[in-house]
Amino acid sequence: MIHKRTAGDYIMDGTIILIMILVIAAVMYPFLNALAISLNHAEDTARGGVTLFPRRFAADSYKNIVTNPLIGRAYMISIARTVIGTLTALFSTGIIAYGLAHSNLVGRKFYSIICIIPMYFSGGIIPVYLMLRGMGLFNNFWVYIIPAQIGLFNILLMRTYFQNLPIELEESAKIDGANYLTIFFRIIVPCSTPIIATIALFVGVGHWNDWFTGNIYIVRQELKPMMNVLLGIINEAAFAERMAALAGQGSQVATAMSAMGRGRPVNTRSVTMATMFATIIPIVIAYPFLQRFFVKGIMVGSVKG
Repeated sequence: MIHKRTAGDYIMDGTIILIMILVIAAVMYPFLNALAISLNHAEDTARGGVTLFPRRFAADSYKNIVTNPLIGRAYMISIARTVIGTLTALFSTGIIAYGLAHSNLVGRKFYSIICIIPMYFSGGIIPVYLMLRGMGLFNNFWVYIIPAQIGLFNILLMRTYFQNLPIELEESAKIDGANYLTIFFRIIVPCSTPIIATIALFVGVGHWNDWFTGNIYIVRQELKPMMNVLLGIINEAAFAERMAALAGQGSQVATAMSAMGRGRPVNTRSVTMATMFATIIPIVIAYPFLQRFFVKGIMVGSVKG
């Protein structure tokens, strides 16, 4: 039976569409405004009033980032740590979760409790720093990878997902002579694409956005990831801006330093906005490929039927 639409149905549809348009506008405006500022000339930006479009186009903020000699290496460090860290973390998390998903595992409840306790209590920054330094990971690329191998929340999600898979799949494989590793890689992993993609998104974004590790454990500039290098670019722009402000107050040293940058089409605000877009573009590109698995992986992995 076809339902005849009434005036109330049309009013409700119009209200929903209007609300969604307002929500989209509220979400998109900050990004469009940041993009406009990053593409606007610094002297014009200082006047204020830049909204959705740059008044005086200048791409020098992005040139300032791209031409930095450290940015290329920093991108490679960030890409390497994200790819290696995500793949190794998926392997470690999957192996542990697969073991905990079996009810015949000796000490299974004890291991589960051991996984839950650190989610509430932490040793603190100083003990972790001393431990990693004692392991020789200070000023070492592997400080990005090894400490991030295990995510307890991710283990619990993946374990619950594995428990919801039909037990008959594993039993039939055992009858055919398959061992646990064969079952894991040839049966469990292909059947667990949603939760694997979800965990990969969690871990990958965490690696890509991580600033703290590079700031605390890495001193060598060539091992700094992109986030740390881009923050340095922002700080340099902020320093130049402060020098210009001091020059206005009559400081001779500041006047000489600010004269070197007078008329440049970049400032702290424009560089900051350009930096923001330089960091989010890779995630924006990767996210649509994982989005279709995200909700399903979370829902199935968080509730045991």
